[in-house]
Amino acid sequence: MQNFSAKAKIRGTGSYLPDRILTNQDLEKMVETSDEWIVTRTGMKERRLASSNEFTSDMGYQAAKKALEVSQCRAEDIDLILFATITPDYAFPSTACLIQYQLGALKAAAFDIQAACTGYLYALATAKGFIEAGIYKNVLIVASEKLSSIVDYKDRNTCVLFGDGASAAVVSSEGKGFVIRDVTLGADGEQAQLLMLPAGGSRLPPTKETVEGNLHYLRMEGKEVFKHAVRRMEAASKESIHKAGLQESEIAWFVPHQANLRIIESLAKRFNISPEKVFLTIHKYGNTSASSVGIALDELVREKNLHSGENVLLTAFGAGLTWGAAVLTYE
Repeated sequence: MQNFSAKAKIRGTGSYLPDRILTNQDLEKMVETSDEWIVTRTGMKERRLASSNEFTSDMGYQAAKKALEVSQCRAEDIDLILFATITPDYAFPSTACLIQYQLGALKAAAFDIQAACTGYLYALATAKGFIEAGIYKNVLIVASEKLSSIVDYKDRNTCVLFGDGASAAVVSSEGKGFVIRDVTLGADGEQAQLLMLPAGGSRLPPTKETVEGNLHYLRMEGKEVFKHAVRRMEAASKESIHKAGLQESEIAWFVPHQANLRIIESLAKRFNISPEKVFLTIHKYGNTSASSVGIALDELVREKNLHSGENVLLTAFGAGLTWGAAVLTYE
């Protein structure tokens, strides 16, 4: 029976980071850069890299298992799996289908979501819609990225920024956790060229020329992305807070996409949120794209003593361009 009065809740979270650590000192040996240059411009000190035989689905599986355990939800009770990534195991089949089999969630529907670094929030909005429409009771969100597979480690402007990792969440109509008060999303395809992977799709399928031209590595116009990121995340965050019926002063924790410390600091100054309430993982993991916000949220839950009624603001920005924000209230 459909339950249109149900409120979608994040019942449990999980995350996974590979063992291998790539430090700024390691990068100094690979490209013309320095620890001081990287820390000053990005706030990053190290990032995690998956091993050669560890893939996006593998990391997502580990994060999903933790989220299921925390939520006390069985894999067979999952109705839908949403997998957010820009680095799927294959162009097709979807990585969501691969992880459905790995988990044994055999009654679950499954599909991938591609919204780059905003993927976790796009998946969260989709899960909220399915739950509150009464279509499903339990939705598993997984965001996982093996960005090391598309990063050019000869390009010092991008290789210092990205790492690998995964996050997951079980969104349900029952139980305790984070009530999803609002999710606000946006996109601007006119700016698509600012951050993209040029080759590998139907427009530029793999050829000798695309490989020799390094077109299978991500490209980014950093200064332009910075300008859009701060403005778009600010607008989405303020809108989401308003739609949730809250004031900025009622936000207890701010969990932004961990892309660049300068972006985060510029964004935080535009809100009535004290610096100690901005939760950071960027120094440890760098930018892990779709999984970034979910990893930070999972660590927030595990490391801080959250109190019932506290409000958490999430926000992210990525290629597309895409952006979004969400307001959660902890039960």
